[in-house]
Amino acid sequence: MNAVDTNVLVYSLDVHEPAKQAKAKALLAALIGAQPGTVLLWQVASELLSVLRNWERQGRVSTTNVEANFRDIFAMFPLSLPGPQVFTRYFDLFARFSLSHWDAMLLAACKEAGVATLYSEDMDAGTDYDGLKIVNPFA
Repeated sequence: MNAVDTNVLVYSLDVHEPAKQAKAKALLAALIGAQPGTVLLWQVASELLSVLRNWERQGRVSTTNVEANFRDIFAMFPLSLPGPQVFTRYFDLFARFSLSHWDAMLLAACKEAGVATLYSEDMDAGTDYDGLKIVNPFA
């Protein structure tokens, strides 16, 4: 199973970063319908919506475009909701790998969803967290 971090989704919509936007769009297009499958993690969806609302406040997107962009991303992959076990995984990952709070939460949600590859610019590419590999699609 695959997942993408918020930064990949943000870049896919960010006209101010054309090179990264093209790479993000190409990755998302390749992941749609591919095997293994890809999930949209709840935390990532929430963070994306927060970024879109910030863009709205800055005048970069309209209220209508916030919802349209979010719905387009939301439709790409099935949503994965964490269960209570995510916190046990969080504490373990946080302690063993000296991760930030939000990175540990993201990796715990990935582990719970059965994700083997997380595409992210914000984490150490090539690192393997107990079978969960980080890949930087912009490198």
